[in-house]
Amino acid sequence: MVKVGLIGFGFMGRMHFDNYNRLASEGFPVELKAICDIRIEELKNGKADGNIATAQDVYDLSTYQLYDDIETMLANEELDVIDITLPTPLHADLTCRMLERGYHVLCEKPIARTLAEGDRMAETAERTGKQLLIGQCLRFWPAYEYLKSCVEDRRYGAVKAGFFYRGSGAPQGWFLSGELSGGCLLDMHIHDTDMIHWLLGKPDRVSTIGRNVIPGSGHDIVSTQYAYPGGAVINAQADWTYAGEHGFIMGYRVNFDTCTIVFERGNVNVYPAGEPSFSPELAADDGYYRQIRYFLDVIEKGGTNTVSTAASAAGSLAIIEAEQQSADNGSAWVEVRAAVRG
Repeated sequence: MVKVGLIGFGFMGRMHFDNYNRLASEGFPVELKAICDIRIEELKNGKADGNIATAQDVYDLSTYQLYDDIETMLANEELDVIDITLPTPLHADLTCRMLERGYHVLCEKPIARTLAEGDRMAETAERTGKQLLIGQCLRFWPAYEYLKSCVEDRRYGAVKAGFFYRGSGAPQGWFLSGELSGGCLLDMHIHDTDMIHWLLGKPDRVSTIGRNVIPGSGHDIVSTQYAYPGGAVINAQADWTYAGEHGFIMGYRVNFDTCTIVFERGNVNVYPAGEPSFSPELAADDGYYRQIRYFLDVIEKGGTNTVSTAASAAGSLAIIEAEQQSADNGSAWVEVRAAVRG
């Protein structure tokens, strides 16, 4: 039985909560033992805003051990995994502390506020031998897993071009402090940057156009070009200033030598040259569920996380920091420095 302590009960904490309970109901050997948040008395009776709906607005937490202090939770609970869904600036120190104390850790994306912090997390995981998964959930999302398989086995040849996008209305609270969240670039756009990194490796250089719309929030609209040695034309865009009831969207279009693959409105369509188009059969579950199930399976079986490591996530953050530098300097091309381990 894998025993979990969840730290943070905002939108993403509730998303994880839903999936732990689903897995337990399906017979997976997991028990969510405790929930900790400095605002737990307020949050347990209220909603949490996010760009994807959670299973409920208000949760009945009467059967869980609730804490407003991490040390008190650790002193009173026997836990195997600590799941961290706190604001980005809190990721690095808490993750390293938990790893040092012998816990496995699932930490939400982005890995950290700075590359130096991300590298420290990767080093600590490597040194302690504990498992650390960073919640770059697209690596577990069926539509993106399918694209990854096509890139890796080259069934349609090499990638010639790719366009990735996502957008929503403006987030709330601490997200609108660019100093804390890193703005749309680090909080939202990093999903597609991480996917490009996962699919194609580290680009040589990036050029990013950024625009600030909401005072103090950093770059709210971004568009990045990624330069690769083979000449593939790769672009990713993100915008969290959508108006009205538009809601959240994400998608991609990738051109191979002999095929175009498009993901839009939740559907993947494949257009091979000289053959009828088709929609591949994909797993029905979303990336949040599959990410948590994967990590718990690694822990339960004593395995090793190889899909979303801290080293690789730090590498994606290195790309984001180059994008930030480019956007701050009129979209100048900026060389991407390597993360220490990824």
